[in-house]
Amino acid sequence: MKALSMKQPVPELILQGKKTIELRTWKSNFRGEFYLHASKNVIPRLMDVFKFKIEDLSQGAIVGKATIKDMKIYTEEKQFQKDADKHLVPGKMYKNPTYGYILEEPVRLEKPIPYKGQLSFFDVNLTPTKQLKLGEFK
Repeated sequence: MKALSMKQPVPELILQGKKTIELRTWKSNFRGEFYLHASKNVIPRLMDVFKFKIEDLSQGAIVGKATIKDMKIYTEEKQFQKDADKHLVPGKMYKNPTYGYILEEPVRLEKPIPYKGQLSFFDVNLTPTKQLKLGEFK
């Protein structure tokens, strides 16, 4: 299955259902279920805004899964700002174009699985003992 690496607290916000659009500067035709990978880095501004503590968040691990339903292209800052409550990024961060991946059905893994992240979507190959089963998601 594919995975996408994100800096914390982005995957946590997705799992909590607060972030329903993930922004990228690149376009992908990928749609469907994918793993949420929490990178070893954080976004300090979001950590402060949402009052997260680093010790409460998993890093360097697969933490859950979600589904990409669709993608929208932001070509104007006004469009971008209209969806700020969904992507949680201030308008001053807008770049033309920005691609918004519309997310649904986030599900948290009961126990994060340590895994090295990569850029863009990447394939996750788990050993048979680490294969994720439906029951491992909350």
